[in-house]
This record gives sequence, structure tokens and C-alpha cells, in this order.
Amino acid sequence: MMAGVVAVTGAAGALGRAAVQVLRAAGWTVAGIDLGDVPADNVDLALGGIDLSDEQAMAGAAEKIGEALGGLDALVNIAGGFSWETVEDGSVATWDRLYGMNVRTALIATRALLPLLRDGGGAIVNIGAAASAKAAAGMGAYAASKAGVARLTEALAEELKDAGVRVNAVLPSIIDTPANRADMPDADVSRWVSPEALGGVIAFLLSPAAAPITGALIPVTGRV
Repeated sequence: MMAGVVAVTGAAGALGRAAVQVLRAAGWTVAGIDLGDVPADNVDLALGGIDLSDEQAMAGAAEKIGEALGGLDALVNIAGGFSWETVEDGSVATWDRLYGMNVRTALIATRALLPLLRDGGGAIVNIGAAASAKAAAGMGAYAASKAGVARLTEALAEELKDAGVRVNAVLPSIIDTPANRADMPDADVSRWVSPEALGGVIAFLLSPAAAPITGALIPVTGRV
């Protein structure tokens, strides 16, 4: 698959913006989708105000992409969220919320946009987390939701391999974002993964060079 049309969810966030820039530099036409405002000058098609957890809203976004761009060659599911709290002192609502933000959004976006991918094959990249392999204290809800993204990735890869659609996930550790720097002011950020570097891995997974790869969960952990 050569560079073509890609939809990126969470396009207004720190990682989303960086990934969009990397993909556009690689020749991709980008449809950016987010609940927040998507800067029109950063994408080829801006779809802001889209609730990615709502099937009807995503169906509408898929229709707009089909009309404006003629279809899709790839999908990158970046939208998601994080929360730190212990099981004992935290809330069941946090587990529900992170499931909704991390698994449900990827599931609904994929289901809505898959018909635009099927005709010509294509690729899907999901954003998992290194923490999904083993949860640390306070990371239960987040790790469980990202483990759900991993299982979604594996299931989709098996279901779609005969349709020519590859599905992989990247598993970052700590991403060097303004929010993470604010939360961890004493950390050595040189050990973290930059959004641009992660965007480069995503671009590789969408490229013809990654044609033999599907169902992979790829750690992108820097030196953490």
C-alpha cells in the first residue's frame, strides 16, 4: 500500500497532531477526527466535534470521509485517555470511563470506517500501551483498557487478514507530552518517547515495508 488516505482519531491531541504531521510529510492525505476542534490547517479534512464513542456520530464522520476523499487506505486509532488511581481508593466509574475512552472509541471508529477500507485492503494501527502487559500500582484501570485494545487488535488482524487489511498496535511507554512533563517535573524526559518518533513507527506500519506484519503488538518504550 502506497501513501493514500488515512483517518486519524484523536487528531487534536499531542500525539495526534504529531502523527498527522509525520503522515502528511510522508505523502498521506489525512482526515482528522476528534471530539475537540481539529485545526483545519493541520489536516486535509477536519472533523471536529465527533463523539468517537457514539456509533451514529462516527457513521456520520465515515459518510463525510467517503464523500470528500473517496475512501480510505488506512486508519490510526489514537483517541484515548489515562487516569492513575488505586483499586481500593479509586472508582468503578474510572474503569468504565477508560474502557470507553480507549477500547470503545477504537472499536466504534473501526466498525464505522472499515467499509471504506475493505475494497482496497489497507492498514489499521491502534495505540496500546506497554503497561497493558503488566499493571503497576495505580495503573489497573488504564492497563486493563489498553489490554482490551491489544485483544481487539489481535482479533481484528485474524478476522481481516483474508480481506487484505493489516491490523497492528504500538505499545508506548511514557510519551513526551506537555501533560506528562507537568505531571512528572523531575523526570528525565530524554528517556521518554517523543510523539514524532512514535508517529514515525506508525507511518512505518502503514507503509509497504510493513506489508508482512499483522497482529503485532510492538513495544515503543524509548529508554524507560
